[in-house]
Amino acid sequence: MLARAKELKGELIRLRRTIHRQPELGFREVKTAALIAETLESLGIKVQTGVARTGVIGYLGEGGPVVAIRADMDALPIQELNEVPYRSQVPGVMHACGHDAHVAMALGAAMLLKEMELEGEVRFLFQPSEEHPDEEGKSGALRMVEEGAMEGVEAILALHVDSETESGVVKISPGPIGAAVDSFKATIMGRGCHGAYPHRGVDPIFIAGEVILAIQGIVSRRIDPVKQAVISIGTIQGGAAENVIPQEVELTGTIRSFEQEVREQLHTELEKAFQIARALGGDFRLTIEEGYPVMVNEERVTELIRGVAIDLLGEEKVLPKEPSMGAEDFSYFLAQAPGAMFRLGVKRGEMRPGHSPHFDLDEEALPIGAAILAESARRYLASASN
Repeated sequence: MLARAKELKGELIRLRRTIHRQPELGFREVKTAALIAETLESLGIKVQTGVARTGVIGYLGEGGPVVAIRADMDALPIQELNEVPYRSQVPGVMHACGHDAHVAMALGAAMLLKEMELEGEVRFLFQPSEEHPDEEGKSGALRMVEEGAMEGVEAILALHVDSETESGVVKISPGPIGAAVDSFKATIMGRGCHGAYPHRGVDPIFIAGEVILAIQGIVSRRIDPVKQAVISIGTIQGGAAENVIPQEVELTGTIRSFEQEVREQLHTELEKAFQIARALGGDFRLTIEEGYPVMVNEERVTELIRGVAIDLLGEEKVLPKEPSMGAEDFSYFLAQAPGAMFRLGVKRGEMRPGHSPHFDLDEEALPIGAAILAESARRYLASASN
């Protein structure tokens, strides 16, 4: 499988670079979806388009069991700074998280599996908008689930490139590997006045300082020390002049956790922290929006992928994956069927972090990802049908 995948390397690089040159933000992946549909149709794979607005589903094989392979398609609102022939041609938009490579490798898996007799169906889920939810707070994965993309699926596979890991190294472990993520937005209300006479008003900036200290104490003093949790404040906005105490201050932030009980406690403690505003003569509004659930790799599917990776690459190239506070909407698919995501090392020379204008990857890893996806799907169908 790996040898055949390496024969496809040139085509996988072409696909990845084509998508990289024309990046598209979430739910706007029109050109990307068209390229995917055209490629699948050229292989004789049945295609469904317009799923979750711009998503594409490919159906290969017939009957049960059904295993799915997922790839996300969207780019990020980042101006690329790499001087490469395939750099983004869209101002302010860039594939800075490797989703272009995810699509190319999933298409490569389709090319590999098309050549084989399958004991069931492989369903390819090309998902829009992993990075950002829509106006209703729903990401591409959740939208695809709601539109029936997972009906009949018994297991699901995915990968994510890892710019911190040497190219060709695979990392995978069972259990929780990606955190649940929630966001909050709060307004602290005071009473504005002249900066020379603070006693005539209620200073929301002073109150915000006390609230922030309380927030920073939630994880260290209110959460069980053996549990994992993070609350980070991302923005603070308040005031317009140096001699005016403003009427209000706005804060936004992110909440990360691995357990539902901890998640709920973080929400409760955050509410308590903002109540300090009332004790100091002000008031507040707090909105917490629940985001992606925790991502949990199912043990059997994890062992299947791990075994495939060892067989293709050797045991020294397959390492455990530590849990991360990063979030992934692949978790919505995992809530519908057992599955797992593995990390594929793509580091080339110096580390180019994801979500940065300098992100890039070693394209030599593309055939490896395609081969692991394809062989894992093939073996799952063979074992599930016996």
